[in-house]
Amino acid sequence: MDLKGKIVLVTGGAAGIGRAYCEELLKHGAKVSVCDINTEAGEQLVQQLSAKYGKDKVIFCQCDVTDYPQYEESFQTTVSVFGSLDIVINNAGIMNDRFWELEVDINLNGIIRGTLLALRFMGKDRGGHGGTVINTGSNVSLHPYVSIPIYTATKHAIVGFTRAYGDSYHVNMTGVRVIALCPAATETGFIQDVKKQLLSSEYEKAWQRDTANSIPQKPDHVARALIHILQKAASGSVWLVENSQPPQEINFQSQ
Repeated sequence: MDLKGKIVLVTGGAAGIGRAYCEELLKHGAKVSVCDINTEAGEQLVQQLSAKYGKDKVIFCQCDVTDYPQYEESFQTTVSVFGSLDIVINNAGIMNDRFWELEVDINLNGIIRGTLLALRFMGKDRGGHGGTVINTGSNVSLHPYVSIPIYTATKHAIVGFTRAYGDSYHVNMTGVRVIALCPAATETGFIQDVKKQLLSSEYEKAWQRDTANSIPQKPDHVARALIHILQKAASGSVWLVENSQPPQEINFQSQ
């Protein structure tokens, strides 16, 4: 896939991995809609990226992925400004098992909303020209962390959802590939005060065990992996990106 001129919508695009995605996509000639709940951070980023890549290449849309009408408006604005939509990256997420209902609503329901909107706006069966959806999972999508069981559940669900919607049955109908990208520990500020993010303070020792062998990678590394996956990955595939290594496709038949 040549990314030059492609229109990409990125949720959670104002910071962390999402921010790195936006810049890397612009480097490859794409046009980007930065969608984020944080208006201030999003508008600042778009200012910076506009100065670097051109005002006609990037826009900001305020987007709370738990708010369907606002989410839908982000899609409508993106298509209105750029004239089309080719790629949707469902990246918004949180890790806080204490606020587990919100966590589920953002991490899982947000990805479901984003995928259904992507199929509506890009699906050939809905008058679109097809496209690609990238759903952000995690290394815990594949290897549960006992310290964050609810977060783990949301990330497992994303992989199941992606594999189902990525099946040729749906691709033949819609022309939309659906792929999961699962980053391991990444330097993003995602973990602020882990004591306040675990369901119980008793889980802290389990957290230390779960993360003992983690080597945080740079967001830029995950963004470069995204480009590789966009160019090479088959629909329904799941890719792990960890320890600053090249992305690795997961073979579920051997699991």
